[in-house]
Amino acid sequence: MDEDGIGKPLGHQVGMVLDAMSVEELQERIAMLEAEIARLNGAIAARNKTRTDADALFKF
Repeated sequence: MDEDGIGKPLGHQVGMVLDAMSVEELQERIAMLEAEIARLNGAIAARNKTRTDADALFKF
């Protein structure tokens, strides 16, 4: 058997089984997900700013 495939999952999947994870692993996942939420919120803010800037430029 290939032992390289055994270990922690590389990323979080929504709905994944959490029973085998330690408190520390769960806290790491929460931190990772919070960082991803912040990154996504930043992308939304950037897109909203671009739209606002474009609307202001082309406003008659």
